[in-house]
Amino acid sequence: MPEDGAGESEEKTLKELLLVRYGEIFLKGLNRPYFIRALVRKIRYALRNQGAQVWVHDGRIFVEGFRDLDTVIERVTRVFGVHSVCPAVEMDKGDFDALCAQAVSMMAEMKGTFKVAARRSDKRYFMDSPAINAEMGGRILAANPDLKVDVHDPEHVMNVEIRDQAYLYVRVIPAVGGMPVGTNGNATLLLSGGIDSPVAGWMVAKRGVQINAVHYHSFPYTSEQARQKVLDLAKKLSYSCCGIKVHIVPFTEIQLQIRDHCPEEYTTLIMRRFMMRIAERIARNTESGALITGESIGQVASQTMEALGTTDAVVSMPVFRPLIGFDKSEIIEIARKIDTYELSSLPYEDCCTIFTPKHPATRPKREKVEQAEAVLDVEGLIATALAGVEIVRV
Repeated sequence: MPEDGAGESEEKTLKELLLVRYGEIFLKGLNRPYFIRALVRKIRYALRNQGAQVWVHDGRIFVEGFRDLDTVIERVTRVFGVHSVCPAVEMDKGDFDALCAQAVSMMAEMKGTFKVAARRSDKRYFMDSPAINAEMGGRILAANPDLKVDVHDPEHVMNVEIRDQAYLYVRVIPAVGGMPVGTNGNATLLLSGGIDSPVAGWMVAKRGVQINAVHYHSFPYTSEQARQKVLDLAKKLSYSCCGIKVHIVPFTEIQLQIRDHCPEEYTTLIMRRFMMRIAERIARNTESGALITGESIGQVASQTMEALGTTDAVVSMPVFRPLIGFDKSEIIEIARKIDTYELSSLPYEDCCTIFTPKHPATRPKREKVEQAEAVLDVEGLIATALAGVEIVRV
């Protein structure tokens, strides 16, 4: 039996934590610390109220002190910029026998092929990486007859990192990847209740862009359920974006004026031109450098090359369309991956589905659209809509 206090001492030498690995940030050279700090801030935001501490040492991000590992893994793997996470144990690197015993324990229930992959950041350590691999692998093999060595394509990898301390882990859980949100500026997403726009926002945010959203609500023609659906979609996006502000724009009067005074074949295009103008005003007020839409060329009448050119003509900032060359099936696949598809498929109408013309113009001439729009008080309608904007933080 161990002497009094021995069990307590052993417990103190082994600490469970989560090792967070990033990918593309490695390529940032002298700017890498800036991106790491940004990623740490986003991880801390994602883990608020979880009792976790997030810290950086020797190029690694660690999470410890959490209450529930599964919840922490779920949240961290959704944060843009995280490549993978590894539930690990931290130990004193000086006792190699203890390290091997821990590795044997972690591999005890496994079957199939394995290898040990040691990385020795501390070059003063008394064993080099090949020696660690051979000695620890031999002990694991001797303790578990259900395992055999395969150094080329193993089913399991016992990872050992020798730094100030030793870190051991087997599980490598893939994360969302990308870049930390906010490191590549801000953009404003035109967010409908459909399948496409949440996917478009997610794709741009993944590249490190902070997303704000604009949604057009046409009460009473669009319901409260439709409004809530969009807020629920924004919440799904916020898990990776670490918070989103949704600007809900009252759009009924604009649509009624377009319906009553403009040629039917141009109503959708004129509506889209108003949406772009209003979104640009909101974007500039929120220091956004671009607009984002979920359009895919040729998918509907308002998404032909001529129609897109007509809508873009009313704004001066860049318009990002990350789905422009995607088939609908490809967009749905991503929507399922990011868990927005089921919400987007709920049968609540949005403003784009009301007052739809029977025969919309697909090859519009810009000058004819501008002439049809000239009967409206464009600036007055925009000012009224902006005065009624509601901002919801999710």
